[in-house]
Amino acid sequence: MRRIYLHTGFFIGLLCLVGLFVLSFFFRMLFPLVQLALFGFASLCLIDFLLVFTTRKGVTAQRQLPERLSNSDENLIEVYIKNLYSFPVYIQLIDEIPFQFQKRNFEYTFFFKAGQEKCMQYYLRPTERGEYNFGKLNAFVYTPMRLFMKRYISCENAMVATYPSFIQMKKFELIAFSQRLFDYGIKKIRKIGHTMEFEHIRDYVQGDDIRTINWKASSKRGQLMVNQYQDEKSQHVYTLIDKGRSMYMPFEGLSLLDYAINTSLALTNIIIKKQDKAGIFTFSKKVEDRVVADRKVSQMERIMETLYRIETDFKETDFSRLYSDINNTIKQRSLLMLYTNFETPNSLYRQLPFLKAIAKKHLLVVIFFQNTELEQMLHKPSEHIQEVYDKVIAEKFSFEKRLIVQELTRHGIQCILTRPQELTLQSINKYLELKARGMI
Repeated sequence: MRRIYLHTGFFIGLLCLVGLFVLSFFFRMLFPLVQLALFGFASLCLIDFLLVFTTRKGVTAQRQLPERLSNSDENLIEVYIKNLYSFPVYIQLIDEIPFQFQKRNFEYTFFFKAGQEKCMQYYLRPTERGEYNFGKLNAFVYTPMRLFMKRYISCENAMVATYPSFIQMKKFELIAFSQRLFDYGIKKIRKIGHTMEFEHIRDYVQGDDIRTINWKASSKRGQLMVNQYQDEKSQHVYTLIDKGRSMYMPFEGLSLLDYAINTSLALTNIIIKKQDKAGIFTFSKKVEDRVVADRKVSQMERIMETLYRIETDFKETDFSRLYSDINNTIKQRSLLMLYTNFETPNSLYRQLPFLKAIAKKHLLVVIFFQNTELEQMLHKPSEHIQEVYDKVIAEKFSFEKRLIVQELTRHGIQCILTRPQELTLQSINKYLELKARGMI
């Protein structure tokens, strides 16, 4: 009996019959017609019931899940459905997707001809790392009479882990190694000098240093050709991720911490592809999740697993512990990409002595975030006095962010102030710029 369900059409028909019986109480000549309608409705119910329930296996449904979900990206889920009935039916599909998506009405209805097979596709965008548990796949079948429904259950519970955005990682890898960097917003930086070894001759693309043009090769080919030099390799690059309370703030459903984690994955992938050594530190009250810089084949998998398993309670960050750990662990001058967030100059001043101490031995880049919601408020026209007050406060916070940039620059510390959505692009730009300028 648990597989038998009544369609809305059954209750509508029943309600109409009740109304007709009430009407026949006042107009007795309608009573025979109402009895006939009752008999007809009962006959339709019997026929519909037999059509739906006499076939033992009328529908097959199979959910196709990816091996991993990519955090903050649209992930494709496919469901293959086949109608095994010998007549057309409607199939209402209800997939029990993980509770993290908070969708209570996740259902689709399709019309199937006899023996027809379809592939239904939908997308899910997770905003948290961790385990996502899919429940059962429910298919409710009913005929065009819409009286009874039969429930088919398939695809038992399945768990899929959501990892940092590997889709974004692959996307930026393709962009960073293409010849069209300028088109994607990645700047080509003129190299200072040519102390690097010659590698090969290639076609000129927009943004190349004109000093590298090989005029002899250009005249032979009838188009501009440039000398490609081999970058210095095996330089140490670390991403330092702040797990403190300042990284808890969400934008578009994703916390600043997860923006930093996604960017770290994409950036370390490019670092390793550029033959440099990539490593990771995470910290809050103390330094955790260390991955020593390396460029082995297995390094990317280690970094991805480390980023996936990052946990935090968003406590106050202790930069003194970070400085101490860097001083004891990283002996070679390295590029340190620090992902953190400062909302006011005072919050920076508390940590500035430690940042200056780190910057003495390493090339430090401090990356922090613009508040995009406040930026939107600044460009919105004010209609009420309260909105004017809000705009003034937003302008104050925006000004303080610019003051932080000036203060860091004054102390010789490289910095990036960026929107969360542009974090990956800005980080890759900075890494390629510093590498091209030979500053690492």
